[in-house]
Amino acid sequence: MGRMYGGAGMAGSGFRRMKFDDNLEKPNISKAMLLRIFNYFKPYWKQTLLVLLILLMTSVLGLLPPIFIQQIVDHALPGKNMRLLVTLVLASLGTTLASGLLGVLQTYLNSFISQSIVYDLKNQMFRHLQQMPLQFYSAVKQGEVITRMTSDISGIQGVFNSTVVSFASNLFILSSTVITLLVMNWKLALLGIVIVPLFLIPTRKMGSVRWKLAKETQEKMAEQNQIIQETLSISGYLLMKLFTKEKQEYAGFQAVNKESTRLQIRESMAGRWFFMTLSTFTSMGPMIIYLYGGYLFIHGEISVGAIIGFVALLGRIYGPFSQLTNLYVDIKRSTALFERIFDYFDMEPAITDKPEAKPADLAMCDIVFDSVGFTYQQDKQALQNISFTADAGTMTALVGPSGAGKTTITNLIPRLYEAGTGSIRIGGTDIRDMTLDSLRSQIGLVTQDSYLFNGTIKENLLYANSGASYEEIVAACKAAYIHDFIMDFSDGYETVVGNRGIKLSGGEKQRISIARVLLKNPPIIIMDEATSSLDTASEYYVQQAMGLLLRNKTSIVIAHRLSTIMAADKILVVQGGTIVEEGRHEELIVKNGVYTDLYNKQFERKKLEADA
Repeated sequence: MGRMYGGAGMAGSGFRRMKFDDNLEKPNISKAMLLRIFNYFKPYWKQTLLVLLILLMTSVLGLLPPIFIQQIVDHALPGKNMRLLVTLVLASLGTTLASGLLGVLQTYLNSFISQSIVYDLKNQMFRHLQQMPLQFYSAVKQGEVITRMTSDISGIQGVFNSTVVSFASNLFILSSTVITLLVMNWKLALLGIVIVPLFLIPTRKMGSVRWKLAKETQEKMAEQNQIIQETLSISGYLLMKLFTKEKQEYAGFQAVNKESTRLQIRESMAGRWFFMTLSTFTSMGPMIIYLYGGYLFIHGEISVGAIIGFVALLGRIYGPFSQLTNLYVDIKRSTALFERIFDYFDMEPAITDKPEAKPADLAMCDIVFDSVGFTYQQDKQALQNISFTADAGTMTALVGPSGAGKTTITNLIPRLYEAGTGSIRIGGTDIRDMTLDSLRSQIGLVTQDSYLFNGTIKENLLYANSGASYEEIVAACKAAYIHDFIMDFSDGYETVVGNRGIKLSGGEKQRISIARVLLKNPPIIIMDEATSSLDTASEYYVQQAMGLLLRNKTSIVIAHRLSTIMAADKILVVQGGTIVEEGRHEELIVKNGVYTDLYNKQFERKKLEADA
């Protein structure tokens, strides 16, 4: 296997994480967790109260048919009273119809409340994940995020029905029925209830078993989603095809899918023996009632109708009690889902606005790095003692070997990562004292791998400025040397670009990305190796577009091809996480240092390619 199909840790992921108890055998259903879950029901307390009222009414209505049966057997039939018989039958039918209508209303309210809670949780989760730093997404698996957002949250929509409603309904039915039975005949009532303690014996163990299986199942589903996300995305699909790894990837997916299926089967079967035992116990009650009730009837202490009605009501004890014991099992299982959801909510974003942060105007401002250090992981220093000034309205270029820390430096400016030591100031103000919205809204970023949504060209451009007019869009695209190309499509700006813009070449995507930043028109521009993977023709057009984009802007440009930044106002040579050289091209080339070595190797290679 080329890839690992296990879980990935999140050490050094740039967020503060609350302690999470991962003891599968002993799920922690604490008062704090129940209170936290209850808070999601609070907005719907009126609907919940109405549900409880309906449950109380239906529990009372459910007592009437057995009582009517008793009256039919003991009075209407022996007395041959047709009028009483019809009245009791119609009353029983009316009671059943009323219960059914109330049940329909209750089902609607149950669905409304549970779906609304899922709606709120998904919104909260999406908003929370938006606040997580870039390092979080660098560490966590995409499939894991998707699982938390979809199946985990969707899996709790039945919690309202299986916990709150089930508990209240069964409690009302149980209490009202027990009281009625005791009033009818306390001897038979006590005899029918005597086997109830037998329900409690296996319940606790079963709850822990199902909780463990539920959590393992969700984790395995997250792993399965991860494989799907990686191998069936555009980039993963191409990689798989080019390296002919279909068989290996299929084998990996099949193994995880098999384990996921096995766990789900185990989970569905985990309580079957338990429930069979419960059903055996419940069948014993009526037999005991018939036996002892018959004895009382023979001795003239009870009527036949009372025995029949009593047995009918007895089912209203065992059914609810069985469900109440199952409720403990369901709560255990639900806890596994809630813990996974809360585990994400408890990951606190490390990059947030200070309480005293203020909006900032970054137009024509210097960018100053002052002894900046940054660490991805505790044992690996990515940047150390980075100090430089990018003067307002000028181009500052970053060059150096791969992995030197160039992209990390630029990612610190919009606070996609947070500097560990030192400070970054724009216009004399520490960026940590600015609101994130005002900071990021005034920075334009063009990367080597320009990302486009699977929508139209126009939709991708409007992502930068939703209020831009058609004329402004056209002007930006003309400035980016992409308008004529777009108009060659039959649908023009309404052309769908495909997943990640796969229908376009790298140069075309890059120019659309530049046009998008032109529409945003920020005072600070960051370009991360925007031409490194382009052919000569595409590079020419992108460089022309860059000239217009960077005009009168404060820009920081990462360049792999030194030809694109030879005219930069300042060049910083980065190596091993530090700045080893600084100056203009003419100054650096004569130093015979790292820059000179990079320059000579690159242009010697070009000369060899030209001679060949």
